[in-house]
Amino acid sequence: ELISQIAAGEVVERPASVVRELLDNALDAGATQITVRLMAGGVRLISVEDDGMGIAPEQMPTALKRHATSKIADLRELEAVGTMGFRGEALAAVASISELSLLSRTAGDAQAHLLDARTGELRAAARSLGTTVEVKELFFSVPARRKFLKSDNTELAHCLEAVRRHALTRPEVGFAVWHEGKVVAQWRGQTGEHALDRRLADVLGEDFLSNSLAVDHRSASQNGPLSGVRVYGRVGLPDFARARADQQFAYVNGRVVRDKVITHAARAAYEDVLHGHRQPVYALYVEIDPARVDVNVHPTKIEVRFRDSREVHQAVRHAVE
Repeated sequence: ELISQIAAGEVVERPASVVRELLDNALDAGATQITVRLMAGGVRLISVEDDGMGIAPEQMPTALKRHATSKIADLRELEAVGTMGFRGEALAAVASISELSLLSRTAGDAQAHLLDARTGELRAAARSLGTTVEVKELFFSVPARRKFLKSDNTELAHCLEAVRRHALTRPEVGFAVWHEGKVVAQWRGQTGEHALDRRLADVLGEDFLSNSLAVDHRSASQNGPLSGVRVYGRVGLPDFARARADQQFAYVNGRVVRDKVITHAARAAYEDVLHGHRQPVYALYVEIDPARVDVNVHPTKIEVRFRDSREVHQAVRHAVE
């Protein structure tokens, strides 16, 4: 148990970390609608419901074991990760520092099953296709960690930001966030060729859409056209720059990242047109062969490492320029 709690310290910083991990799992399960319910900023309750493919009852206890993942079978797959989650750590870590329950139903099952992580009891329950993960009393078993949490409103803001960042990369998925029984954010799933633009407008505001330009650039590579780097999305006009860097969204193969290479390249493209410490706004999506980017370099999966960071830097800079 102590080992799991130490691992949890790496993965779970605050309620938003749990929200992020559970959203990754829901998206990997093929969800088209995800509902997040929170109480006390996520400290009392985090519930993430999806309509994905669900977990078979015999696999539910395994899902809570450390390093248990159904997404990676061998090293080859780890070297070209295509899923959002892959470490198999999140559920086990969260279960060790909270009261966690798992309710799931697959298409082949006549009914859903509910697993209580504390007792290990598995029983039949009612639910349509998909999975609900409920996390109650976060950090109740590590009270020292709980003291480091901020006010409910601050924690709620971090949780909302986590959902926003996921919503921006998957326009076809609908998201809803409830806090204390009230809807605080809702974005409907979008389809069609302008789906991404509509989602960007929904999440970042119509202003962002009217003050930005569409980007779609593919760098030519020595190994044929498809092995290059594709950069698409929208970048704000210089006049629309902000005092803070709070509207800079970067994704690599659909994964939310904080990456110095991308940030520096985008900033470099603006250097002649932005003065002082003004920060550009952008939502940039980088697509690259998964074998050429290592996503397994940080416990929370927020950082990545490129095999050829110069090529990525040039591609992003050219695209934005």
